[in-house]
Amino acid sequence: MTKFMLLVNLDGGNCETPMLEWDEADLKAHMKFLDDHLERLRQSGELVVAQALTWPSHGKVVRAADVSAPVLTDGPYAESKEVLAGYQIVDVDSEERAIEIAAELSSAPGPNGVPIEQPIEVRRLMESDADLHDF
Repeated sequence: MTKFMLLVNLDGGNCETPMLEWDEADLKAHMKFLDDHLERLRQSGELVVAQALTWPSHGKVVRAADVSAPVLTDGPYAESKEVLAGYQIVDVDSEERAIEIAAELSSAPGPNGVPIEQPIEVRRLMESDADLHDF
């Protein structure tokens, strides 16, 4: 088994309406889809962890500053499509299976039930020093 992280960004895919402006029914349908998706992964034993993150305005960027206190700034201030919204870690038999799970996640419904086709980044987790040399 190999672990992959599925990174979900705030990029709305093909939906230009911010999620907080969706009709309540559309928002509930979207969240139910995500809950059902996670439950299927739990039942199959493939889900390691899934977590949504708070809004980017709650984030901080920390940088070491010699021996003094670290430098702390508000942020991140990347383009909204580059801001991480949440993630799932799955433990699957192959990269193909991780991609299949990401495609399902990307098909979550948006307004009027239309799949938003949100891009999901699939990244294999490093599990040994050998992974450092596997480009």
